[in-house]
Amino acid sequence: MARYTGPKTKISRIFGEPITGNGKWLTKNSNPPGMHGAARKRKSLGEYALQLREKQKAKRIAGLTEEQFHHYFVKAERLPGLTGENLLRLLETRLDNVTKRLGFALSMPHARQLVLHGHVQVNDQRVDVPSYPVQPGDKIALSEKARQNAAVQQALQVLQKRGPMPSWIEVNASHATGKVRSWPSRDEMSYPIDEQLIVELYSK
Repeated sequence: MARYTGPKTKISRIFGEPITGNGKWLTKNSNPPGMHGAARKRKSLGEYALQLREKQKAKRIAGLTEEQFHHYFVKAERLPGLTGENLLRLLETRLDNVTKRLGFALSMPHARQLVLHGHVQVNDQRVDVPSYPVQPGDKIALSEKARQNAAVQQALQVLQKRGPMPSWIEVNASHATGKVRSWPSRDEMSYPIDEQLIVELYSK
């Protein structure tokens, strides 16, 4: 299955959460997309539907295909510790996600584009693979060309007005550089996901 490139608001309306944008348009009365969206909203979801919904939400936030997401789950199962938490940590520490968390991009697609175009450096080396797994101690920086980009400058302006960063990362907004200090704890991960539902789904 190819990566979804359709309307972002449609995806957010499906889940009733601003998972693909700032969600200014999303209200408590927003219905799912489609002619019968209001009717679907009133239906209660069964156990399997809840599990599938949570997996689809995580997949959409990360911008992954079904095959890519399953690959991450299999890898998470092989790591020591809780599979669900391992899964979210693998997604959280992708280079595109870290670029967004550092405030260098306005959205996940924007962060992925910066990486794909070679504008993100890891330890002074250009990396153009969005799925590149960052490690504690890695230093992240934007190229000089990227810093002149209007969207990046807007993101950096927003960054300077933001509150404290999660403890696992640190950033220097004026130089567009950052560092991964440690692995993120579960409370510091940006995915609004109940990972146990995903584990239960794959365990069937």
